[in-house]
Amino acid sequence: TRRFLVASVIIGTGIALLAVAQAFALAKVIVSVFQEGADLAAVMPSVWVLVAVVAARTVLSYLGERAAYASAAQAKSQLRTALVEHAMRLGPVWLAARGEGQLANLATRGIDSLDAYFAKYLPMLVLAVTVPIVGGVAILTQDLLAAVIVALTIPLIPVFMVLIGKYTQTRVDRQWRTLGVLSGHFLDVVAGLPTLAVFGRAKAHAESIRRVGDAYRHATLRVLRVSFMSSLALELLATLSVAIIAVSIGLRLVNGSFTLYAGLVVLILAPEVYLPLRMVGANFHAAAEGLGAAEQVFDVLDTPLPTTGTRTDIPDPARVPISFRGVTVTYEGRADPALREASWTFAPGRITAVVGPSGCGKSTMLAVLLGFVAPSAGEVLVGDTPLADLDPDAWRAHIGYVPQRPRLLSMSLRDNVALGSPEADDDQIRAALDDAGLANLVAELPAGLDTPLGDGGRALSVGQARRVDSTAAAATFLP
Repeated sequence: TRRFLVASVIIGTGIALLAVAQAFALAKVIVSVFQEGADLAAVMPSVWVLVAVVAARTVLSYLGERAAYASAAQAKSQLRTALVEHAMRLGPVWLAARGEGQLANLATRGIDSLDAYFAKYLPMLVLAVTVPIVGGVAILTQDLLAAVIVALTIPLIPVFMVLIGKYTQTRVDRQWRTLGVLSGHFLDVVAGLPTLAVFGRAKAHAESIRRVGDAYRHATLRVLRVSFMSSLALELLATLSVAIIAVSIGLRLVNGSFTLYAGLVVLILAPEVYLPLRMVGANFHAAAEGLGAAEQVFDVLDTPLPTTGTRTDIPDPARVPISFRGVTVTYEGRADPALREASWTFAPGRITAVVGPSGCGKSTMLAVLLGFVAPSAGEVLVGDTPLADLDPDAWRAHIGYVPQRPRLLSMSLRDNVALGSPEADDDQIRAALDDAGLANLVAELPAGLDTPLGDGGRALSVGQARRVDSTAAAATFLP
């Protein structure tokens, strides 16, 4: 955002200077017509200057808004990419603890709400610095008393903004937490809706969603109430300040100690000086949600990644045993270990079934084997090489993994199968599908390998989805 901020300062300074030029040109036209009796031809040079100034302000405002939205798009793209990449590196165990719904809401609606911060709040923040300084100096050249009033009243607006902003931030944080709970709860209900419908519990969860939704609605209305009240306070303060300047000018015009030209310049400039500060206060509430989301994004980005190895010369897991030696895994926030002093060996070339009651650590064992969880104690050996020394990406390139719940992406059948091996050609993909017993499925699909699957395409049966998923895992080993 540095280029955008530099451009905003330049554009803001230009707008401030043009506001001063507009005030002087307009005052000259009015004084010439009403006080000196000038005709249209006499004031046309000043009118053309006024037209040029208004056009230039319009162009600068357009350029500033365009730069703001371009910067917002770039910043959102960087944040969203960094968030997704970091979450992927933190792994599914961290994601399960964090909540998929909350993270999805943060990566979409949360980051999108930064538009108001870049397009409205930041430009006005720059104008709130440049316009009062330039306008205040211009007012000082015409009237010392008005400049003193401006200097004394302008600092009151930021003070009120800080006090109101601190109060608003707590409300916005509460609203965002409620939305995160609602997103996670709604995602869980939708994912389990078929099971809930089978057991007749779908309507019971509708009441739960309605209750959380009402909590979010009340939190949002509290934020809006504070926003409207704070805007009223800032508008009232700025209006009273301009009114004091107007009264002082009017009294001096009556007794003849002040010129109409100077009075008009000050009266035209005074609202311009206070306007950016008022707009900053008004746009702060629009930007507060985006700032709250950005803070949560940076909380995720500040989460330390697990320490990993760097070795890329991976022993072939199809030829060497994989041994667990006293492996213990304890998750954060849990007293009891999920896996306690596990010791066993997986021999190469054999099918091994790990059997045990729910919660005994089977999924944790797979998470350790995939490199998503580091053991609290003990070690895992691939042949004679500690798994902790291996580069996770290089290690996973030698592994095919089929989860309990298959997930097909919104891509073609070809792309789903070749996900782990993009270099595979159509013949290799068809051979892999034949081995998985899906030759008839390919023949039945209207577009063959190009048929879209997943949420945006053809729905497969659970068995077919599992076979496609297992084929994608095996595609890593295609020659």
